[in-house]
Amino acid sequence: MTRTRRPSPQTTAVLHALAVEPSTWRYGYELGLEVGLRAGTLYPILMRLCDRGLLEAAWETAPPPGRPPRHLYRLTGTGQELAAATPAAEPVETKPAAARPAKLRGAW
Repeated sequence: MTRTRRPSPQTTAVLHALAVEPSTWRYGYELGLEVGLRAGTLYPILMRLCDRGLLEAAWETAPPPGRPPRHLYRLTGTGQELAAATPAAEPVETKPAAARPAKLRGAW
């Protein structure tokens, strides 16, 4: 028996960002800036969507000299259907890194 759950607001934001131009390959850093998610939240979402067949992933074939290739993502047909069927969520509330209070860690 397969359970179906409503995507989280963060996942919905990623799906809708990718659905704007579904055939265009996008990289994670760009998506993270667009939807306001940090890497620790964004990349697990991207991996989960890939595992479920909603995203295609590929390595960049011709990166600029001196930079390693990036992982690129785009929606599959099933991913496009899910994005269209999922209502847009409220914007995800995030604070810029500079606005977050620093956490001091004890060294002893």
